[in-house]
Amino acid sequence: MEIRSLRYVVTLAEELHFGRAAKRHHISQQPFGQYIRRLEREVGASLFERTSRRVTLTPTGVWFVAEARVLLEAVDQLAERARSEGAGRDERTLRLGVLGFGAGQRWDDLRAALTAQVPGLCVDYVDLDWSTQYRSVLDHTVDAGIMWHAGSVDGLRSDVVLSSPRVAVVPARSQLADATFLTMDEVADGPWLATPRLSPALHEWLGPAAEPGPNAPVVRQPAAIPTAVATSGYISLHAEVARDFYPRPDVRFVPLEGAAPEIAVITRADDERPTITALRRAARFAEARG
Repeated sequence: MEIRSLRYVVTLAEELHFGRAAKRHHISQQPFGQYIRRLEREVGASLFERTSRRVTLTPTGVWFVAEARVLLEAVDQLAERARSEGAGRDERTLRLGVLGFGAGQRWDDLRAALTAQVPGLCVDYVDLDWSTQYRSVLDHTVDAGIMWHAGSVDGLRSDVVLSSPRVAVVPARSQLADATFLTMDEVADGPWLATPRLSPALHEWLGPAAEPGPNAPVVRQPAAIPTAVATSGYISLHAEVARDFYPRPDVRFVPLEGAAPEIAVITRADDERPTITALRRAARFAEARG
């Protein structure tokens, strides 16, 4: 159960309108509603009654919202105390979460721009996977992350480092392997590899690829996709630069229509520490250099 979902439920209880509640969190109504329904499934009970004209709290919803407010107040107090304890400390270590190939060919420019602003900075790298990438930043497991970006996420800021064309990763023995370009209609039926539960933005970006084939292997990191494709015969989506980082003779990276994957530096929206500000500047420098 995510803290973010609890905040969404409390906001909906205040607004009793999905559109207005979603707007307060700067996300669209559809993913907002998905979070509410997912939380209701976790709880095992309906928290809201929905009709075409109104939204109201169920008796369970009234109790749940009251308890959620108590919990959120405690969480906010804990976060404030952590910020107070950390104020003024030496910012010489950056815990940086990385998904897959990270900043790709922009790594050198990103590191150079960062260390030029913060001499002597020590960077601790932490491997992330699809399901933990955003949460790891939100819950302070890492100070920032370099990860796939497919739309805004409440509480986070993204500074795009690179964009790479979308490709389909297919087995070399597949009939798709000889194509020079594929449309989503041509690959819609997959069969697709499976992923762990993703953010609504990433789920929407995947489109048909978000629906795995029967008994599909689960891939938790972009680095695992080519090997999973080669060994299973299933297909997947990736960024074109993956061809350079994960080459295999038994898979092909075929250009595919659709929005290009973006890699971004992800930070907490309210984090204005000098090191984080320097990282954001470095991201913009690296993106401009490309």
